[in-house]
Amino acid sequence: MAALRAAAETAVRQCLALDAAESCAIVTDDKRERIGEALYEVASEITDDTVIVRYPPGDTHGSEPPEPVAAAMAGADVVLAPTTKSLSHTRARTEANEAGARVATLPGITEDVFTTGLEADYESIAAHCESVREQVADADEIRVTTEAGTDITFGVAGRRWLSDTGIVHESGEMSNLPAGEVFISPETADGTFVVDGTMRPHGLFEADQRLTFEVEDGLVTRISDDEIRETVEGAAEDVGDAAYNLAELGIGTNVAVTELVGSVLLDEKAGGTVHIAIGDDAGIGGDTDAPIHLDGILREPTVYADGEPIDLPTPTDA
Repeated sequence: MAALRAAAETAVRQCLALDAAESCAIVTDDKRERIGEALYEVASEITDDTVIVRYPPGDTHGSEPPEPVAAAMAGADVVLAPTTKSLSHTRARTEANEAGARVATLPGITEDVFTTGLEADYESIAAHCESVREQVADADEIRVTTEAGTDITFGVAGRRWLSDTGIVHESGEMSNLPAGEVFISPETADGTFVVDGTMRPHGLFEADQRLTFEVEDGLVTRISDDEIRETVEGAAEDVGDAAYNLAELGIGTNVAVTELVGSVLLDEKAGGTVHIAIGDDAGIGGDTDAPIHLDGILREPTVYADGEPIDLPTPTDA
């Protein structure tokens, strides 16, 4: 518990800056209880107005929590959510932010990822995020290529770039923990992306493992993997084409992550990587509601903003 305690101190004190006059809700589930308890222990030492809410793990990433959980989130000044299934792209998280809460979600967090991912210098991560945003903020078009076969172009002119710095000090802000990315919900996308890093449900890919996705007019039209295709098709039974939406383009800025470990939560933040997601984007500036949000990590990408290559942060910048 000592290692969990140290990571919880970073999360509660540095990242969320919880104050004695504030209320705090720790939202966890049956499989992440020890992490939730470590966060509760630290938070309850700062403010007496701290609660911990536990519920059975959700069915999928992005599925809504029970109503009492959503109510606890909306009623708190600070929310930390270490859960098996992600609450990042849910109405409950969005409504908590709209009510003024500062929210940190820790989707799919494990004890190893919690203790290693929160050893980073988050002020440095914030600086790398700002550097990337300055390079892409005014671009109309972003292109990503890799030697593995990715060549995809995103139209982003009408959307706003967001940063996940891990520093959540202002009312209504939200971040993942561990943190470190700059991301956007594209208006459209065309091309092919090849995942060669990490993607659920497969975890960390072998050196020669690849998953190929073809995209046309902002919708995924071909998925080479049977399991992921079945997941998307299952979601499409409820929401139609929204399940095939090209939801997110993200650029990792956490230079403390020196190698991929098989956790999407950590690996998508690794400096020098790109991740691309399918499904819901309503929580990140888009207009598509879907019950899934599936991220795939790409190794060693080249990113162009209106034709000009940008400088990506890497572990050598730590």
